[in-house]
Amino acid sequence: MSHDFQILPADEYNETLIGHVHPSDWINPTPAGRYNLVVIGGGPAGLVAAAGAAGCGARVALVERQLMGGDCLNFGCVPSKALIHAARRAAGMRGHEPSGLSATGVQVDFAAAMQRLRRLRSEIGAHDSVRRFTALGVDVFLGSGHFTGPDTLKVNETELLFHSAVIATGARAATPPIPGLASVNALTNETVFSLTKLPARLAVIGGGPIGCEMAQSFARLGSQVSLIESSTGILPREDPEAAAIVQARLQQDGVNLLSSAQNLQLAPGAGGTILVTLDAMGVKHDLTVDHLLLAAGRAPNIEGLNLEAAGVRYDRTGVLVDDMLRTTNRRVFAAGDICSRYQFTHSADFMARTVIQNALFFGRKKMSRLIIPWATYTSPEIAHVGLTAAEAQARGLKITTYTQSLSGVDRALLDDETDGLVRVHVRQGTDQIVGATIVAEHAGDMISEITLAMTHKIGLAGIAATIHPYPTQAEAIRKIGDQYNRTRLTPRLRTLFSALMSWRRR
Repeated sequence: MSHDFQILPADEYNETLIGHVHPSDWINPTPAGRYNLVVIGGGPAGLVAAAGAAGCGARVALVERQLMGGDCLNFGCVPSKALIHAARRAAGMRGHEPSGLSATGVQVDFAAAMQRLRRLRSEIGAHDSVRRFTALGVDVFLGSGHFTGPDTLKVNETELLFHSAVIATGARAATPPIPGLASVNALTNETVFSLTKLPARLAVIGGGPIGCEMAQSFARLGSQVSLIESSTGILPREDPEAAAIVQARLQQDGVNLLSSAQNLQLAPGAGGTILVTLDAMGVKHDLTVDHLLLAAGRAPNIEGLNLEAAGVRYDRTGVLVDDMLRTTNRRVFAAGDICSRYQFTHSADFMARTVIQNALFFGRKKMSRLIIPWATYTSPEIAHVGLTAAEAQARGLKITTYTQSLSGVDRALLDDETDGLVRVHVRQGTDQIVGATIVAEHAGDMISEITLAMTHKIGLAGIAATIHPYPTQAEAIRKIGDQYNRTRLTPRLRTLFSALMSWRRR
């Protein structure tokens, strides 16, 4: 019998979700001899590995100690995007003067928005359910798994034998060493979506993707939000100009950005509030907030796995793997957040596909060959793939950069969405794309065109020759291709063409 798990609030939607991802009446199966693949962790990487291996005829066991679907379904991508949708609608309903529209008295029903979030999460949860994976031919074991040897794993009191295994236990919100943190009740991504009442005052620690998405969303829904970041600005991994565009929008939406933060301290206040003190840009700030959200990095879930028994090396960043995602035990692989700096559902998906090929089919697929994009779902969104200019410089790679502002794109003008850009880096002297950044309301959708081009080695000339519908914001990408083509018209060629045109006028 599995342990009982609960996600608050205990309403019908969360009960349905639990029924999908950790049913209380589940009885683990009897092991079916040696498994071709044992998967530890039922998040995106584990689910893809289990389903893909079973679909190829392998005997597969999947071990999950908490909730099938992992962070993505339960505490990450799915609920966060539902909340972001509500916040965008709220902002859109208020309107703004450039569009000739304005609205007053727009009321946000936060409880209803969160109920919608829980309803949609419970519906999507059916895709990751215990019973669905059982129907796919996977033996699902609910409970804590730990290695007992190089080819054995114990779940509760049941031992599983395997030819290959994949560790896909993911990561969780890191707990930064902040004085006073232990004395307050801080939210993380695992608890923030259980809120049913809008916080009047919210502090968010961490100006990375999660922190920015949540800070802007809660501000748009009506919270007074302070975003605390130790760097000089938000999204330090991104192109600085791109990050600055997003930062300006967050501040327009009412987010109080406290950057270059130092000497951060927390303490409990009256009536369940939290007292926050810090220095930001050399100025001391004293805040009183109703809730505090930690969004300051991730920590790998390696505890309790007894990796030493399997001969699997690890460090504070997670499990150590080679380019084929093998650990120091050649029978054991890893995929997803537990072993990668690319902590995204889509990268976990393709890492799992790499593991299937290498673990079951003598493959030699390499992680380094994957072209992995990412997106932060603020408004505007910021999406990136490949190298930034700084990374190219650090590698000694000479590049040429082309930038198209959305202010020069008709559809962006018509949509009043001109705060954005498309920036593409190519290897100097060629049209080979080595990296790109897009800032636009739907940058996460637009980046796929460039990711496709990079994956299949299509250069800017090929993009320029591809017809894009007019008017769309994706025309900005085609305009980058046009910029490249104009560089090919050298003064010598222009002289020759002029001579040709002159001759043809005779």
